[in-house]
Amino acid sequence: MRYSNLINIGSSRPALHSMMSTLTLEQWHEEISAAHERIKPWIRRTPLEHSGVLSELYMANIYIKLESEQLTGSFKIRGVFSKLFQLQEQDVIDKKKGPIVASTGNHALAFNYALKVLRLKGTTYVTDTISTVKEATLRHVGADLVKYGHDCVDCEIAARTAAKEEERSYISPYNDADVIAGQGTIGKEIYEDLQGVDVVFVPVGGGGLISGIAAYLKAVKPSVQALMSKVMYECVKAGKIMFEESKPTLSDGTSGGVEQQSVTFDLCHDLIDDWVLVEEDQIANAVHFMVEHHHKIVEGAAGVSLAALMKVASKYQNKNLVVVASGANIGIDVLKMILNRK
Repeated sequence: MRYSNLINIGSSRPALHSMMSTLTLEQWHEEISAAHERIKPWIRRTPLEHSGVLSELYMANIYIKLESEQLTGSFKIRGVFSKLFQLQEQDVIDKKKGPIVASTGNHALAFNYALKVLRLKGTTYVTDTISTVKEATLRHVGADLVKYGHDCVDCEIAARTAAKEEERSYISPYNDADVIAGQGTIGKEIYEDLQGVDVVFVPVGGGGLISGIAAYLKAVKPSVQALMSKVMYECVKAGKIMFEESKPTLSDGTSGGVEQQSVTFDLCHDLIDDWVLVEEDQIANAVHFMVEHHHKIVEGAAGVSLAALMKVASKYQNKNLVVVASGANIGIDVLKMILNRK
């Protein structure tokens, strides 16, 4: 089971809780805008594609933000470049060893691409459950891989510990303001391309993507309602970060727990209001739908946001809806299984 976030622009909404973070929405707007200026020569401005078939099915104006066509096959390159440029500006990158990251795959793919482009060194911690296509791709580009644990949180703790012991920079997949600002540039592009946007559907793992997008959109249109991922939802409901063991899912990009003291907890607590539960079959159907009707390959995490839209779109007739297709890094065997389903 997966949950997807939904951002609803323009409805009535009380003021943000004071616990959100040390940055105001106006400051997040400034940080995200600055991040966009830093990274835009190095990334693709991905299409915001109108979906005629979805629009007709659900009697709404539906668009897909195709981060599946981003460099390295996912949105993660935005946050990685944002952070690396900040570290370079601060002159704190170890030239001999470089930074350390921990990732289920997409963050690692983005990190190693950026290292190659910027001619830097680095080490990548991955879980034992990394998908075959992502591991093969990482090894092909010569990544220095360290496998550790079955869960993202364990892997992140090990990577942070190594970075501290070796006096190297650690770049979190989500628990970092510069990374969040980089991911938030998607929200900036959505708003620039569709200022009448009403609702944005976003898949969620650690919360970096939704935090950045929601922070930007709330800054330009203050009222935002959001639907959450299961792990982060359980944390927000409990009022604290909780551990939840990862289970096998087509959406491996949103699997795993949330790191203790993650900045995304407060952001999700204050910027997100609701959630949509989608089943594995619904994720598979959404991936199949994208291939059949849009001739686009997307991974399971992107299927989560589309499946969520399909589940609740009837509530948003005549609205401008955006689905964030977060990535395309799906294993060929998994894709074959989905396409061959009856």
